[in-house]
Amino acid sequence: MVMTPLSSAELVGLLPHRPPFRFVDAVDSCEPGTSVVARWRTTGDEAWFAGHFPGNPVVPGVLQLEALAQAGAVAVLALEENRDRLPLFGGVEDVRFRRVVRPGEELTLQVDLERLSRRGGWGRATATVDGAETCRARLLFAFAPG
Repeated sequence: MVMTPLSSAELVGLLPHRPPFRFVDAVDSCEPGTSVVARWRTTGDEAWFAGHFPGNPVVPGVLQLEALAQAGAVAVLALEENRDRLPLFGGVEDVRFRRVVRPGEELTLQVDLERLSRRGGWGRATATVDGAETCRARLLFAFAPG
C-alpha cells in the first residue's frame, strides 16, 4: 500500500466541507485514488440530535452516508490531479443500516474505490462503531463541471 505523505489534518483539509457540515475528523490511512479509513466522532451537542429523536437521539442514516461520501472524497482528492476538483454525490446503491449510532460514539469510515475516471467513480463504503457495522453502501460520485 502506498500511503500519502500528507498528515491527517492535511487530508481532512482537502475536503471542501466545513463545520458544521464536515463529518470527517481524522484520517487513519489513505491510499490516494484507492482507499481511505477515517473517523467521525459525534459529540451529542449537534443541533439535529434534539429533533432526531427527542428523548432517544440517534445519528440520521443520511448523515452516515454523507460521512462515508466525505471520507471517500478524501481518497479522491488526495490524488494531486484531483486537488482542485469538486466530487459530488451522484447516487447510492445497496444501502443497509445495521446498528443505531448514539451521541458520543465514533464512526470508523472505510471506503474502497472500485472505479475512478476523469468524470467520477464508484466506491464501496462501510461505517462501524467499535467494529460493529452501522451502515454500508455503494456510492457514486461525479466531478462538478468546470
